[in-house]
Amino acid sequence: MTTALIVIDVQQSFAQRPYYETDGLAAYLAAQNRLIEGFEAAGLPVVRVFHVDHDSSGADPFSLESGHVRPLEGLRDFQATHTVHKTRHSALVGSGLDVWLTQHGIRELVISGIRTEQCCETTTRHASDLGWDVIYVPEATLTFTMKHPDGSPLTPAQLRARTAAVLEGRFARILDVEGALQAVTEKEAALA
Repeated sequence: MTTALIVIDVQQSFAQRPYYETDGLAAYLAAQNRLIEGFEAAGLPVVRVFHVDHDSSGADPFSLESGHVRPLEGLRDFQATHTVHKTRHSALVGSGLDVWLTQHGIRELVISGIRTEQCCETTTRHASDLGWDVIYVPEATLTFTMKHPDGSPLTPAQLRARTAAVLEGRFARILDVEGALQAVTEKEAALA
């Protein structure tokens, strides 16, 4: 067992934000849930990451006090092998995740979750720089429309394509869900 699926920030907090949109949500959830299902079936670890901001008033939907730091509705119910809380973009900063991965002999990460160009991309770059092999699965990431500096829209599809392009070959292998599951299964079988 040398590969872990990292499920980043798939939490109800986002549904409380004004930029939250549901276009593409069903397709994302189907891909995310298929990855989780595949890892569970293979007996491989699934790590859940929640983003947490410190706000004791509960007004921030990313604070534990808000009650929104819980799995996003529609996400497959699963028993995480390990759960961490992060306060930065990278899931590897200050969460102890890097220590856990090292202690458990994890050498490859499969990255999924929310947001494509933010926490998922940042974690991918960071993991690669720290020496992990990374598979990035764009269809198992979700993001929301942004704006260019001139005010024109930058769509989720454009953000996914751009992220895949900048990560491919430099920080990660870009695979779809089935390709990632096949690559992981073959690698684990070869190591057995």
